[in-house]
Amino acid sequence: MATLELRNVNKSYGSGLADTLKNIELAIDAGEFLILVGPSGCGKSTLMNCIAGLESISGGAILIDGADISGMSPKDRDIAMVFQSYALYPTMTVKDNIAFGLKMRKLPPAEIEAEVARVAKLLQIEHLLGRKPGQLSGGQQQRVAMGRALARRPKIYLFDEPLSNLDAKLRVEMRTEIKLMHQRLKTTTVYVTHDQIEAMTLGDKVAVMKDGIIQQFGTPQEIYNDPANQFVASFIGSPPMNFIPLRVQVRDGQCFGRLDSAAGAPGQACCELPLGAAAELEGRELILGVRPEQIQLAAAAAALPSLRAEVEVVEPTGPDTLVFVSLNQTKVCCRLAPDATPQVGSSLDLQFDPARVLLFDASSGERLRPGKRQATDNKVAQFKLG
Repeated sequence: MATLELRNVNKSYGSGLADTLKNIELAIDAGEFLILVGPSGCGKSTLMNCIAGLESISGGAILIDGADISGMSPKDRDIAMVFQSYALYPTMTVKDNIAFGLKMRKLPPAEIEAEVARVAKLLQIEHLLGRKPGQLSGGQQQRVAMGRALARRPKIYLFDEPLSNLDAKLRVEMRTEIKLMHQRLKTTTVYVTHDQIEAMTLGDKVAVMKDGIIQQFGTPQEIYNDPANQFVASFIGSPPMNFIPLRVQVRDGQCFGRLDSAAGAPGQACCELPLGAAAELEGRELILGVRPEQIQLAAAAAALPSLRAEVEVVEPTGPDTLVFVSLNQTKVCCRLAPDATPQVGSSLDLQFDPARVLLFDASSGERLRPGKRQATDNKVAQFKLG
């Protein structure tokens, strides 16, 4: 196990070109599992290649166990990498693929045999050792690629989108295998993915990247529950967070966000959500963020401001039911229990806790953290949607 630290790492491909990586600061403890997640082109694979030594950095430092390895060649960094494309030797057997790196290091044959047997047992591929890659399924090839990395017993493992080429069912199975493997070995691991489900389920720490910049670094729970900005809030979560433009009104020194239902809906067509002190929010264009699962069926006895809107789409998914309505001319997703079976055009009573919703600046997307919000009688905003 080893600690990994990145200090002000930058990467540029030439003068006049925008930096691919900008002032990357990261630190993970020995044995931790770090996820680098973000959309295509955000710089996550470039950052991994810099850690591996496949690309040089333009500035900053990369440290393993406190020692600067920025100028070392890849073979001297004691790092093993699993590629997206598996990169197996097609003419070699599974056994020879796993043993290849050990043979290059000129280990004794008996030690190589023992290590191949250990890895094959760990990954449950003992029965495949005599086959060649062309005779294996995608999941089996991925296990062999992992086995080749595991056999080296490096200080750090690097995984570059290893599950991207697998079908959905196999991705779930292999995700579990990777997590179990890490729990057994406790080796420091860096894993690149664009899949936020992989990020949430695998990582001890997650770094969300965009345009070569780390937008937020923390535990999966911190990033999900307390996102730094609108990009992070939108990228992490499935279904994604709802973002509703607010019409801000000021009364008695307090700001209120006005929510209107779809035009033509019967009954009460608007309500207000207390936001905070006017001095902090007045004059801003605001975006309200609320996750689909935070919107729930309301208690029948609740006597709170309500909003009547029209159910537009219903999507049963099995474990839950997604209901879509319009608020402030924006489609809003509500995640309800699987036994909720509303019809399009029908009426539902829904509520959410205003203490859990988020506010973002409409121009910059930055998270706003206003002072103490004005509370309703039982701190719940209710909407009658129908």
